[in-house]
Amino acid sequence: MIELRQVSKEYPNGTKGLNKINLTIGQGEFIAVVGLSGAGKSTLLRSINRLHDITEGDIIINGKSITKSHGKALRMIRRDIGMIFQSFNLVKRSTVLRNVLAGRVGYHSTLRSILGRFPAADVDLAFGALERVGIADKAYIRADQLSGGQQQRVAIARVLAQEAKIILADEPVASLDPLTTKQVMDDLKRINQELGITTIVNLHFIDLAREYATRIIGLRAGEVVFDGPVSDATNERFAAIYGRPIQEDELLDKGNAPAGQKGITA
Repeated sequence: MIELRQVSKEYPNGTKGLNKINLTIGQGEFIAVVGLSGAGKSTLLRSINRLHDITEGDIIINGKSITKSHGKALRMIRRDIGMIFQSFNLVKRSTVLRNVLAGRVGYHSTLRSILGRFPAADVDLAFGALERVGIADKAYIRADQLSGGQQQRVAIARVLAQEAKIILADEPVASLDPLTTKQVMDDLKRINQELGITTIVNLHFIDLAREYATRIIGLRAGEVVFDGPVSDATNERFAAIYGRPIQEDELLDKGNAPAGQKGITA
């Protein structure tokens, strides 16, 4: 499904975002990527989708090099990759439905997309995506009238309407409260299990990685320092990833988590 071969990314200021990364990710996996801020988590996801051009190496998506693709070939590969951001990336003044229909842009001409003339089948697909995340009743409400959790669900629905085969989620719950975090993560996990969509999520909290992922990748200074099943992700392993001891009594939301919802911060 996804293969990274000796992938490096160096920024113009000389900073190494990634350093000779080799990874193979199979279809249907649910992977959590963890590491300190600046470890390369966002760079990794944005390189897979080619929002960043890598400096060295190659990235293969379903047997095709996204690194070497251009024009229509690149658009076709990207059509299969859905991106979910921490800041939701919605058009706040547009309705929820129109935001979800943006996931269909890659299937139509530029003019048709600009005019918003989507066929009935696309509208049905968008409503189905909204139903899957439980907010079909919000279809005609402006996106800026929704809560943060609801906006992130719109972003998930947009990816579903896109019919993406891969979901890349860059800190999708970092700005959400603990209860909403659980709802959004539950949605992502359920979609992964029911539809078999390969899901790679950058996470700040280790306990979420342990609860939802089947495989954890740990990055430090742009390098993979851990790659294995959740069962192998011990506190000692995480201490090696972060370069410091992990405190079991750290709260998921810095003291604001509901009773019993303790976690480990990264």
